[in-house]
Amino acid sequence: MTLVIVLIVVAVALLVSAGLVVSTRSRRGAALEGRGAPQPGTLPSTASTISAQAEPEPEPSPRFEAEAARPVMRDRLGRARGLLAGYFDQVRGRKGIDDATFEELEEALILADVGVATTTRVLGDLRDKLHSGALSATDPTALLQALQDDLVAMFDGDVGSLAYGDGDGPTVWLFVGVNGVGKTTTIGKLALRETESGRSVVLAAGDTFRAAAGEQLESWAERAGARIVRGSDGADPSSVIFDAVQHAASRRAGLVLADTAGRLHTKVNLMDELRKVRRVAERPPGQLTEVLLVLDATTGQNGVVQARQFTEAVGVTGIVLTKLDGTAKGGVVLAIRSELGLPIKLVGVGEAPADLVPFDPAEFVSVLFG
Repeated sequence: MTLVIVLIVVAVALLVSAGLVVSTRSRRGAALEGRGAPQPGTLPSTASTISAQAEPEPEPSPRFEAEAARPVMRDRLGRARGLLAGYFDQVRGRKGIDDATFEELEEALILADVGVATTTRVLGDLRDKLHSGALSATDPTALLQALQDDLVAMFDGDVGSLAYGDGDGPTVWLFVGVNGVGKTTTIGKLALRETESGRSVVLAAGDTFRAAAGEQLESWAERAGARIVRGSDGADPSSVIFDAVQHAASRRAGLVLADTAGRLHTKVNLMDELRKVRRVAERPPGQLTEVLLVLDATTGQNGVVQARQFTEAVGVTGIVLTKLDGTAKGGVVLAIRSELGLPIKLVGVGEAPADLVPFDPAEFVSVLFG
């Protein structure tokens, strides 16, 4: 009996001792967590400021599910397609081509925001083909096909690609446009795309006047695994762009995406400031390869006015057209290309990062024609 009691006491002592060891380890683990040990499944913030240049190179961000599938353009441009479909169906149903046919086409194109100047030129070309015998006056379907071919040819082989530098210094893409068109969101989505492609990206928060613009861009930087250079509220935007390019060069980052304030294109002094920003952005070691004007597609023909004035001020190299899936009619794409000769680089057809896609002229025109 005495032996049994001794064995029980020993067993209990061993169990208590094991419990203390486990408890001690748990407390040590909790203490380490409290000191900032990384949590499973979390991505540490990689956004930095110009005062934090010693931080290590950020790890590439994980692939986001939203980027897995490319949007179907036909589904996203339902409004534009529906607006033109009725007119085109009426033309197809005709037995021949007459003045009334051209009146229907003219009304359709103008209502779709193609604009009077572009509509007049395009329909004038079709009339010439009809009078020369290149088109049959009894074949409305062939007339619509010729119109579709002319609209695609208007883009002269545009493929929606963005230009990179030769590698001797960081490539710089400068984004301009009025308030509310989606510049900052566009930059964030492009940062995601470029980091996913393996490029090291620095974001320049050059919109120092809009409340929360820097915070919005910093959130995108964290999501994309990019760095960000910010200035104080109201700081000189040019100084922020300069610091960002220098920071990128010192860290061998290949790409700088530079935000700017939403300048009213009717204010001469504000456009002068954008000219200064451009001059700074193209100084070595930076290689300014794109000045991208972000336009809201829902503004219609006003977008053509903005494009013309920004091009005169800062030499726009291409257009990013946002909100094309909303109430936009789509024809402004044709007007910008025809009247200003500017390539459409990207179009936004939704909220997800994958919904910012390279512009495909053939696909776009095909959707409009149903």
